[in-house]
Amino acid sequence: MPYLTPPEDLGSLFPEEPAYRVRQLRRWLYRTPVLTADAMTSLPAALRPRLEPLWPFAVEAEQAGDRGSTVKWLLRAPDGASYEAVLMAYPRRTTLCLSSQAGCAMGCSFCATGQFGFERHLQAGEMVAQAAYAAARLRARPLPGGPDRLGNVVFMGMGEPLANYENLREALRRLVEEMGLSGRAITVSTVGVIPGMLRLAAEPWPVTLALSLHAADDDTRAALVPLARRYPIDDLVEAARRFSAGRGRRVTLEWTLISGVNDTPEQARGLAAIAVELRAHANVIPLNPTPASRHRAPPPERVRAFVEQVRRAGANVTQRDTRGRGIDAACGQLRSRRAEETP
Repeated sequence: MPYLTPPEDLGSLFPEEPAYRVRQLRRWLYRTPVLTADAMTSLPAALRPRLEPLWPFAVEAEQAGDRGSTVKWLLRAPDGASYEAVLMAYPRRTTLCLSSQAGCAMGCSFCATGQFGFERHLQAGEMVAQAAYAAARLRARPLPGGPDRLGNVVFMGMGEPLANYENLREALRRLVEEMGLSGRAITVSTVGVIPGMLRLAAEPWPVTLALSLHAADDDTRAALVPLARRYPIDDLVEAARRFSAGRGRRVTLEWTLISGVNDTPEQARGLAAIAVELRAHANVIPLNPTPASRHRAPPPERVRAFVEQVRRAGANVTQRDTRGRGIDAACGQLRSRRAEETP
């Protein structure tokens, strides 16, 4: 499984081969990924089978939605751990939402991944392989409505990236230095692991930080995000301010809108106040409901009213589309559904 080997150590896979052969492999893995080792045409035919299995996962399930512009994969590691990745095509970019853990220990009440529990951290190579697989898939079969190359990567899939920091850091390094993605095209999402936020601020890559806020007061937030009991909102805002100042990058505030919980005018004003204080951009997205959760999305008119209230209070805000609702595209949904279907 070449992606589990650091790029600098690929020569250890076949020490008898000359250095230029290793450079060729490195380019195939990261710069021009392909779906099978047999497609690495510059490598000798006798060498290619030795690279199989190429991917550190098997694609256990694939679902397409939004007229083919959204594709979700359920991936299964050899040890049985499962995780998900979602590829979404937009007119000017194609974005991959990848996972950093199999499952999640954060326990957010509205999230299917948290309801399923935590299995293990993903290795750096398992994260990067999701991006390489998406890039190879786009080269072989572009999604309708978007570019045929991977433009953006967001760590917003299963897991809390900053709880798996060392592997996250190595994945970021490979995405930027090996695959050639711009740090500005990478977003790391967190529910508020403050030590990780501060460490990320000191890294050399200008990634975007997305803070999953979801509520403007500590009591409401703690009911949605158990970690909030450890890190109150005032401390989160200070950490986000330090990240923004250190990186020169605007922080994004993520807000999953839940009916009767965080969709009130008071919450809208609270979100706006935090966004204005941080000079942050707020992304509001209606909840993609999960079968195991009691939470539901507000009706469309209430969503529009909430967004307008945030805007009128002076904040930069965007209402995001709920992509892949028909294909279990919210974090953990496909995995949960497959588990329910398995006897």
